[in-house]
Amino acid sequence: MANQFFNVGKIVNTHGIRGEVKVVRITDFEERFEKGQTLYWVSPEGGEPVSLTIDGHRIHKQFDLLHFESYDSINDVERFKNGLLKVDESQLTQLEEGEYYYHQIIGCEVETEEGEYLGKIKEILSPGANDVWVVQRPKQKDLLIPYIEEIVVDINVNEKKVKINPMEGLLD
Repeated sequence: MANQFFNVGKIVNTHGIRGEVKVVRITDFEERFEKGQTLYWVSPEGGEPVSLTIDGHRIHKQFDLLHFESYDSINDVERFKNGLLKVDESQLTQLEEGEYYYHQIIGCEVETEEGEYLGKIKEILSPGANDVWVVQRPKQKDLLIPYIEEIVVDINVNEKKVKINPMEGLLD
């Protein structure tokens, strides 16, 4: 069976002329971008993942700037633009109880404690202290749910269901 891969970042551009790439992070595991880590690049068109080893990492204006071994010029990394950076299954670490990988949450159906269906989680934003779950609602604008105890009351990743207790004004 083929390995499963999970998104940890998206390369949005090159940076400078020495082979750095600008990455939007899709993970909250800091160690994903440490020196020596292996990531797999997948083209927007799909195809075989390309294995890349990180040999440089720094933060610049809310982006992660990564440099990969043996890719030392802008010409070497130009083709990586818009591709996704992934880790394979073997790189996933055991999580504590109550912790989840983004791929386990995305796709979950969201309902209120009373059983009212609200929509499906389509993406996760991590703008600050708390993640924000973006729920795609039928025929309405997306709902933004802060991932905090007072609101998210139950997560069942096996059944792909999340129950929330919407605070005042959240559903307006």
